[in-house]
Amino acid sequence: MKKIFLLIGLLFVIQNTQAAEVEDIQLPMRGYDTIEIPAGTFIPVMNAQEISTQYCSEGYKVKFIVTNDLYLYDTNIIPKDTEIYGYIEKINDPVIGTNAAVKVKVTKMVYAEGIEVPIKGYLYNSNNNVFGGGLSEPVKYHKVAQRQLKVHQTTLQVKPTYERKMGTHTTIPTGFGGIVVLTAPAEISHTP
Repeated sequence: MKKIFLLIGLLFVIQNTQAAEVEDIQLPMRGYDTIEIPAGTFIPVMNAQEISTQYCSEGYKVKFIVTNDLYLYDTNIIPKDTEIYGYIEKINDPVIGTNAAVKVKVTKMVYAEGIEVPIKGYLYNSNNNVFGGGLSEPVKYHKVAQRQLKVHQTTLQVKPTYERKMGTHTTIPTGFGGIVVLTAPAEISHTP
């Protein structure tokens, strides 16, 4: 019985010393200087595939292609035709009164040489990066008389009612020229 306890204790000590040895290993760095792309940087991109709330779901992977070279201090840090990947972070389905909405998050860029760089950002839109989500069309309009004082006549004006139709799906078409905005600094150690 003592031998079994001694064997279990010995195995436990050996396992812990091996785990400690693995933790102390440091891998050599590649020797490149890193360049930091600051948060808030705008990257001009083109959509490589159609994104629609009608047939895409949350988590759907998307791809964009950089349309212009991006320079930082005379260094081309993101060349034209670099691929940027992401996914649909949020979809709101259409409802009565509101159109569908979509929010796209980007997670990495891949240079032509195949080097991947993690980034954090969104496909930019002035509406908090949400595409769509506006009011749907009114169900009907009322005619309202509008009196014009200067010409002394009355004209009819059309005013929408508060009732709204069912919302429509939102689509970001293939070839859409947009902007990716970085929400956190990106460290790159490779420039072409």
